[in-house]
Amino acid sequence: MNVTDPIADMLTRIRNANSASKAEVSMPSSKVLVEIARVIKEEGYIEDYSLEDTKPQKTLHITLKYGPKRSKVIRGIRRISKPGLRIYSAAEDLPRVLGGLGTAVISTSKGMMCDRDARKAGIGGEVIAYIW
Repeated sequence: MNVTDPIADMLTRIRNANSASKAEVSMPSSKVLVEIARVIKEEGYIEDYSLEDTKPQKTLHITLKYGPKRSKVIRGIRRISKPGLRIYSAAEDLPRVLGGLGTAVISTSKGMMCDRDARKAGIGGEVIAYIW
C-alpha cells in the first residue's frame, strides 16, 4: 500500500494504538520515521523502538509507554507541517507546546530534534509534529 504522507500515517497509528491501550504498534519503516521515533523516545513518550528486516521494506515496531494503572503518557499527538502546507520556523520563533509541557519535533539541517535542543543550538527548521 502506497501512503501519501508516511509521517501522518505513523502519528495516526501511534494515536490509535495509544487510545486502544495497545502495548506495541508496527508500521513500514523509513529513515525519517526512525528519526522521529528516536526523538519521541529521547523525550520519554515511548518505551522503545526497533527495526525488523522484512521484505519488501523494513518494519518499525514502537513499544508504547504507560504510567501506573495504565495511564497514558501520550495525551495527544498532531501533525503540523503537511505535504500541502509546509510550516517552517526560525530558531527564535520555535513553538512551545502547552507552554513548554509538550514537545515539538523539528527537522533541522543538523537532523531531527526536539524544540528545546533546536532552541539551544540556535537553529530553526520544519515543524513536523507536536506531542504532549
